[in-house]
Amino acid sequence: MTKKEKKALWRILAGLALFAAALLLPLTGVARLIAFLVPYFVVGGGVLKEAAGNLLRGQMLDENFLMSLATVGAFAVGEYPEGVAVMLFYQVGELFEHYAVGKSRASIASLMDIRPDYANIRRGDELVQVDPETIKIGDIIVVKPGEKIPLDGTIISGSSMADTAALTGESVPRELAEGDNAVSGCINLTGLLEIQVAKEFGESTVAKILDLVENASSKKAASENFITKFARYYTPVVVACAALLAFVPPIFVGNWSEWIHRALIFLVISCPCALVISVPLSFFGGIGGASRRGILVKGSNYLEALSKAELVVFDKTGTLTKGSFDVVGVYPKEGTKTQLLTLAALCESYSDHPISKSLKKAAGELPKTADIGKIEEIAGHGVQTEINGKVYFCGNEKLMRREQIAFETPSQPGTVVYLAEPGRFLGAVLIADEPKADAAVAIEGLRKAGIRKTVMLTGDAKAVGETVGKTLGLDEVHAELLPGDKVDWVEKLLAQTSEQGKLVFVGDGINDAPVLSRADIGIAMGGLGSDAAIEAADIVLMDDKPSGIVTAIAIAQKTLKIVKQNIIFALGVKFLVLILGALGMANMWEAVFADVGVSVIAIINATRALNTKNL
Repeated sequence: MTKKEKKALWRILAGLALFAAALLLPLTGVARLIAFLVPYFVVGGGVLKEAAGNLLRGQMLDENFLMSLATVGAFAVGEYPEGVAVMLFYQVGELFEHYAVGKSRASIASLMDIRPDYANIRRGDELVQVDPETIKIGDIIVVKPGEKIPLDGTIISGSSMADTAALTGESVPRELAEGDNAVSGCINLTGLLEIQVAKEFGESTVAKILDLVENASSKKAASENFITKFARYYTPVVVACAALLAFVPPIFVGNWSEWIHRALIFLVISCPCALVISVPLSFFGGIGGASRRGILVKGSNYLEALSKAELVVFDKTGTLTKGSFDVVGVYPKEGTKTQLLTLAALCESYSDHPISKSLKKAAGELPKTADIGKIEEIAGHGVQTEINGKVYFCGNEKLMRREQIAFETPSQPGTVVYLAEPGRFLGAVLIADEPKADAAVAIEGLRKAGIRKTVMLTGDAKAVGETVGKTLGLDEVHAELLPGDKVDWVEKLLAQTSEQGKLVFVGDGINDAPVLSRADIGIAMGGLGSDAAIEAADIVLMDDKPSGIVTAIAIAQKTLKIVKQNIIFALGVKFLVLILGALGMANMWEAVFADVGVSVIAIINATRALNTKNL
């Protein structure tokens, strides 16, 4: 409990003791009024002051104004105990609300406590702690065991295990060694690491994640916008209704005191606190609960949209499959297997694509005498590379057809890389990529979550795509697609969703930016350390598991269920008690429950969104 909350608690306890004394003392007249005014001002002085300040600023129709008007009115008609009780219970509700919101924020703050306080940099023979924001690209930093990695970079010395739980939700540490990428926000567990900084702090993974989480609340869901608009019109309407209730009926039936009392009860009941607080808090809790599982949601609008997902469309490589290709066959048309593999690796020597990496890995050390000239990447086809003055084509069968080269396809399923000179086929290299361990489980989980159709879009060969699709149990597979073709297919699939239904596209966030942007919700897989993933996607899964999509949908559905529960419960109780109050069948105590009680219950329900352990 914060210092401010403790102070509020002591004020409430003091007011309660004075209120009890006023009830027990046998006082009458002015003495009785003063006895109840003392606890009233102890408990409600701050509310009266806030209401007066807002009134001077022209902001009169808020909860402070409604509570002040209702309680002052109660005193005016001689209902002193009710006036104090309303203010007392209102302050209890406010204290509980602040505590619940603070607890939610603290939970998320501790969860996202990944901002590094300092970075170690060598100055002569000493290690000096400096602000990470002062470190420049190319500087060498030292990370000791137990310290947070402050900036992204490449390990140039040392090996260790890294705790990535704050980023990915994974409890199993990752092994880091010389040459590996180190991602800011992780905790170095065992060994001393020297890291060459690759990004300034403002561009680092940790800075982008913190910015994403801190600004998630700026993108409101439709439910939140509805509540904001609702409260804007609702409050003036109920104040007008209360005024009519106080002054119109007595003109015809008399008994001014009774009708004013009913109007005051009506005002207390009408406060929209439960909705205004609990709905945003529910989304806030959902976003926080998701981040606890390594799922970063850029705004509550995306969480709401995800709860309505009907179609999930996947990229293949790096999303449903491991993306770690291995060469499983070399088929030279002429020459040796080693010569063909070396040629393929030279053609792809400047690419960081997983296929290129697998070719270079299989070929081993490349000949230093090779003179690699101009390299032209042909989107969706492959590359055209100049080696020792000769032009070579390396890519898929589309490239072979484009260059009008007759080729032979291996009978084994897999990704085929074809090699050719202008007009002459040289051979093919077969590469295989395995599905991720939990990919099939994720597809089954999506069906259970109510997803109507799962689709895979890939630029890979049809045989390979269909093999993966059949293995994982996907509903549809569309292969041999160029980047533009994927966008066209997403357009067609969007037309298949219902009016309220949403389409989710899941990709690696690097090559799929156009499709991620076109889909209703773009989810980036394997976001750890990927700038493109964090920038392009609406939701980022910080680990590399397709099953995270099922968890994200479950969190979204649970959050929206809680939001709907709070809206229905709060409005239902309020309208019922408003009618009873207008008819004189509800007293001030029922009014207090309809305001404070409903708010407390709704807030308790909203905090359930933080709990995602069983999803």
